Amino acid sequence: MIYMEEIKKEPVTVGLILINIIVFLAVEFSGSSQNTIHMLDCGAAYTPMIIEGGEYYRLFTCMFLHFGIEHLLNNMLVLFVLGSRLERVIGKIKFLIIYLVGGLLGNVISVLVELKSMDFAVSAGASGAVFAVMGAMIYIVVRNKGWLGDLSARQILVMAFFSLYYGFTSTGVDNTAHVAGLVCGMMISILLYHPRGRRI
Repeated sequence: MIYMEEIKKEPVTVGLILINIIVFLAVEFSGSSQNTIHMLDCGAAYTPMIIEGGEYYRLFTCMFLHFGIEHLLNNMLVLFVLGSRLERVIGKIKFLIIYLVGGLLGNVISVLVELKSMDFAVSAGASGAVFAVMGAMIYIVVRNKGWLGDLSARQILVMAFFSLYYGFTSTGVDNTAHVAGLVCGMMISILLYHPRGRRI
């Protein structure tokens, strides 16, 4: 009963996690999440296909695909920790907007950067959206004078630092989408979060 009550408090977070897990299992059963060609067939992002082929849907579908179980678990763990808290504070609809729009904008900016550098790579993952949630949390914690429930600004900043550090010191990581997602999450939360206003 207690578990069900907790789920009712953050249904969007739980729903997003379930969707990511279901998509991952579908990809695994139909091929392999670590097979680049199969991931492209499933909707992973690849700038030439998006721009030259007009396959703009990839900017969205890639947010629900992951390269391997570790990639999935890392993103879902951070989403569970931060998403549940953010959803309770800002409301279901606003939380979903931050997650989807922040992640989408992160992917768009990543594509623009790749077009400039001409260094193309197949990318997938909820990281940009998760970083958008993280960025929103940072802004809201600052607005709440350093605390949000049981999380402090320092704890969230440390989590953001190590997440970014891990990305920049690892290969095959779309760091542009991470940083862009973080910044976009902050910007969106500035527009949506009004402590004295009515929650959606």
